[in-house]
Amino acid sequence: MTRVGDIYPVEKVVLREVGLRDGLQLTKTFPSTDTKREWIAKEYAAGVRHFEIGSFLPATRFPQFADVREMIETVTAHPGAHSAALTLNERGLKDALQTDVDEIVCVVSATEEHSQANARRSRDDAVELVRMACAVREAAGHKAIINTGISMAFGCSIAGSVEPAEVFRLVEKLLDAGADIIGLADTVGFAGPQQVADLTGQTIALAGDQPISVHLHDTRGLGLANASAALDTGARILDASLGGLGGCPFAPGATGNIVFEDLVFLCETKGFATGIDLDALAAAREIAEASMPGEDFFGAIARAGPPPNTGWRASV
Repeated sequence: MTRVGDIYPVEKVVLREVGLRDGLQLTKTFPSTDTKREWIAKEYAAGVRHFEIGSFLPATRFPQFADVREMIETVTAHPGAHSAALTLNERGLKDALQTDVDEIVCVVSATEEHSQANARRSRDDAVELVRMACAVREAAGHKAIINTGISMAFGCSIAGSVEPAEVFRLVEKLLDAGADIIGLADTVGFAGPQQVADLTGQTIALAGDQPISVHLHDTRGLGLANASAALDTGARILDASLGGLGGCPFAPGATGNIVFEDLVFLCETKGFATGIDLDALAAAREIAEASMPGEDFFGAIARAGPPPNTGWRASV
C-alpha cells in the first residue's frame, strides 16, 4: 500500500497542479477529455508530477468532471505521476476506491455555515466521513492516501472571521480520524502573510511528522506573498492552478487559485527546487487557453517571462 512518504518526501517542495479540479469549478466552459489528456501530457513533460484532476460528483450537475476516471487512468500511465481527486460524500468515496487514484481529497469546513453550503453536512459529520474513508481504504487494501483540506481556515465569506483555535480543534480531530495529510485552505483569499505564517507554523507543530499542505487563492492579491510565508514557516506542499483558474462555487466572492507558473518561479527564487521547466509549462497553458477562449487567465510569468539575459532557469 502507498504511504504518504512515498508521494510527498520529507523536506522536498511539492507543487500540486489543481487546474483540472479546482480550476474548472467556476468556468463557463471546460476542455474535452482529449484536451485534458494533452494538458496533463504537456505539464508532465514540463516536470509536473502531482495532478488534482477532478471530483467524484454527479455528472448531471458537474459535467466538467464526468471523465474523472479517464483522467486518473491518464495520470497513471505517466511514470512517477500522482493523481488526486475530490470526494464530498459516501458515494464519491466508494467510486474513488474503485479506481487507481493515488490520493483521495476530502474537505472539512472551518465554519458550520460553509460546511452546510458546500457539502450539506455538519463539520462533525464531515470529520466522520474522513474517519470512514481511512477505515474503508484500509479494509480494501487500497493504495490511496487521504488528504483532508480545511476550507475557510483563514476566514469565511459567509461567517466572517475564523478563530485559529477552531482550526486547531479540527486538525486534532482529523489527525485522530487517520488523515494522512492536513491542508489549510484560504478558500476566499482573506489571509495575509503573517496570518498564514502563524496558522501554518502552529499546525505543523501540532501535526508532528505528518505533512501539511497549503491551498491559497489570490482574491486580494496576496496569494504569492502568502505562499512565501508558508514556505518560510515550513510548509512543503502547496497547491496552485495553471493560469490562476479556480474558485469554490459555494463561497460568495470566490476567485481563482494562485498561478501555478508564478508559484514555480517563487519557489525557485527562494532556493526550492521544483523540477519544473517554466518554458515547457507554457505549452500546457497554451492548450488550456485555446480550449477555454472565454475564460480569464492570469499570471506575471505568462506576461513577462522569467528574467531575460540572466541565465535564469528552473532547477530541472
